[in-house]
Amino acid sequence: MKKNIKLVTFVLSVLFFTNAIAQNILNNPKSNHGNKFEQLGTILPTPNEYRTASGAPGAKYWQQRADYDIDVTLNEKDLSIAGTETVTYHNNAPESLNYLWLQLDENEHDIKSESNYFDENKVYEPITSQNLDALEKKHLKDLGNKIESVTDEFGKTLKYTINQTMMRVDLPKALVSKAKQKLIIKWKIKLIERTKFGGRLGYENFPEDGNQIFTIAQWFPRMCVYSDFHGWQNKQFTGRGEFALVFGNYKVKITVPADHLVCSTGECQNYPQVLTPEQLKRWQQAQTAKEPVEIGLLEDAKKQELASKAVGSKPLATKTWIFKADSVRDFAWGSSRKFIWDAMPITCEGKRVMCMSFYPKEAYGLYRKYSTKMVAHTIKTYSKYTCAYPYPVAQSIEAANGMEYPMICFNFGRTEKDGTYSEGVKNGMIMVIIHEVGHNFFPMIINSDERQWSWMDEGLNTFVQFLTEQELDYNYPSSRGPAHKMVDYMRLPKNYLEPIMVNSENIFNFGANAYGKPATALNILRETVMGRELFDFAFKQYCNRWKFKHPEPADFFRSMEDASAVDLDWFWRGWFLDTDPVDVSIDTVKAFSITQGKKVPVAMDTSYAYPPRKEFTTITQINNKKSGLKPLMEIDTTLRDFYYRYVPEPIVVKEAKNRNENLEEITDSEMSNYNNKFLYEIKFSNKGGLVTPLIIQFNYADGTSDIERISAYVWRKNELEVTKTFIKNNKVVSIQLDPYKETADINERNNLWNVKAEPSKFELFKSKLNGSARGQSAGKNPMQGKK
Repeated sequence: MKKNIKLVTFVLSVLFFTNAIAQNILNNPKSNHGNKFEQLGTILPTPNEYRTASGAPGAKYWQQRADYDIDVTLNEKDLSIAGTETVTYHNNAPESLNYLWLQLDENEHDIKSESNYFDENKVYEPITSQNLDALEKKHLKDLGNKIESVTDEFGKTLKYTINQTMMRVDLPKALVSKAKQKLIIKWKIKLIERTKFGGRLGYENFPEDGNQIFTIAQWFPRMCVYSDFHGWQNKQFTGRGEFALVFGNYKVKITVPADHLVCSTGECQNYPQVLTPEQLKRWQQAQTAKEPVEIGLLEDAKKQELASKAVGSKPLATKTWIFKADSVRDFAWGSSRKFIWDAMPITCEGKRVMCMSFYPKEAYGLYRKYSTKMVAHTIKTYSKYTCAYPYPVAQSIEAANGMEYPMICFNFGRTEKDGTYSEGVKNGMIMVIIHEVGHNFFPMIINSDERQWSWMDEGLNTFVQFLTEQELDYNYPSSRGPAHKMVDYMRLPKNYLEPIMVNSENIFNFGANAYGKPATALNILRETVMGRELFDFAFKQYCNRWKFKHPEPADFFRSMEDASAVDLDWFWRGWFLDTDPVDVSIDTVKAFSITQGKKVPVAMDTSYAYPPRKEFTTITQINNKKSGLKPLMEIDTTLRDFYYRYVPEPIVVKEAKNRNENLEEITDSEMSNYNNKFLYEIKFSNKGGLVTPLIIQFNYADGTSDIERISAYVWRKNELEVTKTFIKNNKVVSIQLDPYKETADINERNNLWNVKAEPSKFELFKSKLNGSARGQSAGKNPMQGKK
């Protein structure tokens, strides 16, 4: 009966939570203050013995464990892998289990999988054979995870049922609490050319030398999560909502062609048996190196490519590499004779970590210089802001990809054939290395449910990625994190928007919603709402509370408030449960000077032009410089290249415009103590709906300026409009709201008083057309002199 009561309570909590996301119900819809500042209350699940109201794991918190012993062989001739795995599943739940669920992710590519059919598609011109083949799904033939047998440790066959990407194994008797069950599973997978048809598991083909890079991920039957908050997480894998996985220990034997190098989750246990004497010597030298040491040489990789091409067929000899990894939630590996390999150690939070990179010759010009150092920089920076990196290895693999697994990730970044590269390619490569290596923390250590809440790993990871980019170089062009980078998304029509708290599969604009908006929200929380000291302490508390555990959104929300004493329910409502944007307008400004106890309206000097900053600087850059932070680019000058001295074009200077019509006299008395001071009454309106702090820059006649910061609580009694009065010693000539673009305000044009906004793109286009028309009317031929 108690179990049923708990189930009912859980269902009711989910219903409350879902309803709150679906419709932000106002306490009084016609009032000028609704529920933007009301407590979340029953919207969040009820705290219990497993998850407390503080956001920490409870006294009776539990989670399952699964250990794996896997033997897998890569068949390069028929482009397949085959393996046998022994899974030891530990039932730490307080209840018994009658069956176990496992994930068969590669069945995403099975021709019968519904995920290949439920997205809309259209006819595009020109119609190609590739388009028609995709419609017929010919490339999916024979794909998927082919299960050959499932037995217990005594060889007794166990009944199993496959439902697309999920497999249920029925147990002959219930697995009681604190007991364990062994499963022995044999399987085979035909690999897909992933660069042509998508997916993470498969190979990239190089026609010029006839070789492949194999990336083996999401490849073996993996245990689903069974938890206190969800039961079995067996929601089907469709390619987007990633994984909910169980921690455990792995021992994996990988048999590949003898001339391949293998990179993998974990530490290799038999380098002396699989490396050449020269490679082993260089590996030993790398253990104490200060710079990355090349272990698998460029020259060797080129020779192996040529030898393979000359023979016309791949060598038959093989080697078996053995890897071991403890307390990981997944396992991935890569294999190729094209790989170059470099490595160097770092010490992070008192622990030694071997940072490594594997890449083909096509990426040598970028990866040899940057990759391993970016791995090291990421591990150090993330450890500072989250929790200490616990693993002995961290790797970046160039494979024209972008995907993460424990201790290993697959990235992109190749030069032109002549070795040159653009600044965009270099910055993109650095970005994806930081992002994917950063996933070691979210969700590989802080193990959230990706299948349900993408933002809990992608969003939090993108936020710390932004911090890491800014600690690399003050001028790194971060694409996500700064608030002003999100305004284009947040000003979209509402039918293109969803709250952050939406399941992964149902998001229209996945990148902006799951990556960009949560990262922006956290950056605003850190720089503008809470301040760095409170935010950094609370964020680190959350990370350390939930490392090697399974957090849910409520655990994050509660931890941030519990560790900071800042009521953030209004923030979670606005940024995570709603789609309203920030759009605050300066509606009117009433200005007065006080002379001999009398109030005199201020006459504005409309000829004054306030000189803006020569280039836009984010609040993060400003605060980093104030703190004395020295970016890596200034410490390690070997990371600089031609683009380091690139100077961007200057920003158009803003001009003053007359706003004297806003001046009105106000009534007051006994102002003799305030002679020669100025009063400014400013009325703000909330046009976007999302409440936000007010950051107001006052620019004075003497060329100085200062900033006033007012908490978002200024809106708590009236969410539509608010008036604030300021007393100043100097005459104000112009006012700007949100000068550092730190609130994601979608309309900067109504943030100004006595400052002319920059013309929009449409206005610039219109002026060009008018200028062209005037030129033609004056008898000029715009095509004259052109051939």
